Amino acid sequence: MNPHIKIYTLSTCSHCKSTKRLLDEYSIKYEFADVDLLSGAERQAVIEEVKRFNPDCSFPTIIIGDKVIIGFKEQEIRKALGL
Repeated sequence: MNPHIKIYTLSTCSHCKSTKRLLDEYSIKYEFADVDLLSGAERQAVIEEVKRFNPDCSFPTIIIGDKVIIGFKEQEIRKALGL
């Protein structure tokens, strides 16, 4: 069974785009939120959610199952996905 994957990103972030590209390359399904494109209460709620995993609220914040990876760390992401 594949782990649930969620990534918190910014639409203008090159490392965020690299993360999405890596997952897309292997046809891995994931949820994502481009935090900078959200507004109001929804944006604030997502920022609080990110801070639970990453108090610095930096991007990308990647959750693979119960593992949290901060930033585009390709080898760490591949290992967490079993690639």
